[in-house]
Amino acid sequence: MVYSNKSSYKQVGFLNKLKVKMGKRLAKNFPLNSVRIWGLKLCDFKIQKNVYIGEELIIASIISEKSCQLEIENRVAIGPRVTLILSSDANWSHLMKKIPPIKGKIILEHDCWIGAGSIILPNIKIGHNSIVAAGAVVTKDVLPNTVVAGVPAKKIKDI
Repeated sequence: MVYSNKSSYKQVGFLNKLKVKMGKRLAKNFPLNSVRIWGLKLCDFKIQKNVYIGEELIIASIISEKSCQLEIENRVAIGPRVTLILSSDANWSHLMKKIPPIKGKIILEHDCWIGAGSIILPNIKIGHNSIVAAGAVVTKDVLPNTVVAGVPAKKIKDI
């Protein structure tokens, strides 16, 4: 990805970029959950205990940007084909001159369940004991003990 104002980004070295790319690939495709978790840890994401990561996890982030962070607390379950968007930009488009890249952090608090095919946008916190229904697009924080569903995700009930 190319940015119009690279000076605002913390630059990281080639080997670190390679490590992050490898970690993301392991987290996405490896058949063993423990290796998928190790892959996320290679990316310097904070992963706690008893976490399940479904296959085909997509993490969209600027590889050279350290401010894109992911925190997954204890006993979180992430279904298959979930997309976690830590950053987004217009790449080569002239829109980059008008719209800066969006980057941020996603926090998945303990005991939450992220359904298959869900998409979570940057700067979102999913509260403890919450459920994100399959296929939901989360654009706002989810309160603890809440079930959200839809596009955009809306509260459908309390747990």
